[in-house]
Amino acid sequence: MEIQEIRNATMKITYAGRKFLTDPFLAPKHSYDPFAGNSPNPTAVLPCPMEEVVYGIEAILVSHVHIDHFDRAAREVLPKEVPLFCQPPDVERLTRKGFQTVKSIELYHTWEGVTITRTNGQHGTGTWGEKMGNVSGFVLQAENEPTVFWVGDSIWCEPVEQVVKDLHPDIIITHSGGAKFPDSDPIIMDAEQTIALCQAAPNAVVVAVHLEALDHCPVTRAALRSMAEKAGITPQQLLIPADGEILSLHPRS
Repeated sequence: MEIQEIRNATMKITYAGRKFLTDPFLAPKHSYDPFAGNSPNPTAVLPCPMEEVVYGIEAILVSHVHIDHFDRAAREVLPKEVPLFCQPPDVERLTRKGFQTVKSIELYHTWEGVTITRTNGQHGTGTWGEKMGNVSGFVLQAENEPTVFWVGDSIWCEPVEQVVKDLHPDIIITHSGGAKFPDSDPIIMDAEQTIALCQAAPNAVVVAVHLEALDHCPVTRAALRSMAEKAGITPQQLLIPADGEILSLHPRS
């Protein structure tokens, strides 16, 4: 399988011969207001034109509909006939945006030989966790393919840990930018929480994304790598792709 990190949580995943696009956030640099008062968002350019991002995709996976996971630019450029899989609370909103095949995943759904299982997460703690609302992750499974767990916009918490324990995923994709507001704790994983996940899943390949694209995400790729090395997490276990980078992945032996 392949994962191409586009920017933030937007990835092109080739799995079981099918091409998925995740959480499309396609606006040009500095199109939106700051989230934390530091810089307009996104803070990074797309590594390729929008049309190239969406070319050849066969399905769309949306973890939730915050603007940095599904934006106006994506709505305008995405083919409306491509199947779109999402969490139940977002079906009506995405259908209103003109997508013709929006599939709510309550538990799991099988499409073209790929079983897509929805998982729960926690988008922060306390009042901010409540404000952030429902978020989901997804597990991809298919015959002769590694089990992939895309955590989504969640901190390291009991529901995420339970998926790791129950399914022993071969590949785990984390959102590791440590997003936070001036009066909040992290609302997604930071470096420490990403390392905790790596330690809880020592046989998995962990792919850290959602980095260096938003003004409220302070964790850099270099800082995450440095902290991981100090914790004994190898570059073979924790992959931190640059925007545009393509990873060819196999389960760790």
